[in-house]
Amino acid sequence: MRGAAGVRKCAERTTTPIVPRAGETGSAALPADAVTIATGERAAMGQDYYAVLELGRGATDADIKKAYRKLALKNHPLKCKEPWAPEKFRQLAEAYDVLSDPMKKGIYDKFGEEGLKGGIPLEFGGENPWTVGYVFHNNPDKVFKEFFGGDNPFAEFFAEDGSELILPFGGLRGRGAMKQDPPIVRDLCLSLEDLFYGCTKKIKISRRVMNEDGQTSTIRDKILTIDVQPGWKQGTRITFEKEGDQGPNVIPADITFVVQEKLHPRFKRANDNLTYVATIPLGKALIGCTVDVRTLDGRLLNIPINDIVDPKYCKVVPGEGMPLPRDPRRKGDLLIYFNICFPKKLTPDKKMLLKSALLS
Repeated sequence: MRGAAGVRKCAERTTTPIVPRAGETGSAALPADAVTIATGERAAMGQDYYAVLELGRGATDADIKKAYRKLALKNHPLKCKEPWAPEKFRQLAEAYDVLSDPMKKGIYDKFGEEGLKGGIPLEFGGENPWTVGYVFHNNPDKVFKEFFGGDNPFAEFFAEDGSELILPFGGLRGRGAMKQDPPIVRDLCLSLEDLFYGCTKKIKISRRVMNEDGQTSTIRDKILTIDVQPGWKQGTRITFEKEGDQGPNVIPADITFVVQEKLHPRFKRANDNLTYVATIPLGKALIGCTVDVRTLDGRLLNIPINDIVDPKYCKVVPGEGMPLPRDPRRKGDLLIYFNICFPKKLTPDKKMLLKSALLS
């Protein structure tokens, strides 16, 4: 057991037997010289994780992350073909695994590798007054993938000083390029009035933004402004590049808004034209009438209908449709279709009049 092994190691280095006094447990039962050995000699023995990462003892958490990032990419076996690269890569992973964990780092800083792996006396002893020793899992790829957040070992490159390195298109034969998240597509619902006049829409999004340490992130709100141009059609796409969630190993996704037209109570759009359905009685369809149409910009049009209106008839009013996207000063047409209302019944006299007028 690790606890027993730790006791034997300390006993071999001391002249005073480490035997608890009656009624005493844990570290209180250890002689003072044993504590001196644990905090002194142990800290001086074993491999130096700080040296592995080319750091000094005063390195901060950010320093440790930066050093591992640089050295792991530099010494990864897929990039470095030296025979010693796999072992160096493993040592880097073990060093980072220890120094990035506050508890492991605290034990290592005080008791060294031997205390970390062999166990140290607990402050209050129980059945086993020694901590369980640390054992590295010997899977450096696991540490690497958890650090960089993906299976691609070169999803992200950094220069020798740890700063981000922007690679040319395609990277190292296509392997080194960072991958971009798929686009985020959302509908932008607009009224015909919005598309007739043009307008400005402000949309608040919440996205994940990387903090200055390059590892943690925060959810923050941002306002995206869309200047809707007169004449935009359904399906028009507005893209905000790289406004998606940020991450340490990805290019943020583009956010794309797709115009969707809201239903209108009077008009229906057909490309650059507007269609309007006028309901008229059969008599007016035969003898003519005037149709009143309220336009999108509030004007009242009085459209004379002098033709006989059949179910397929369409009255075209030039220039009263939607603005043309390329030249908003020009407009499409207004197309008036008709819903002809037939009488539900006729008196005998009216039937005779119609027969005389239509069938003579």
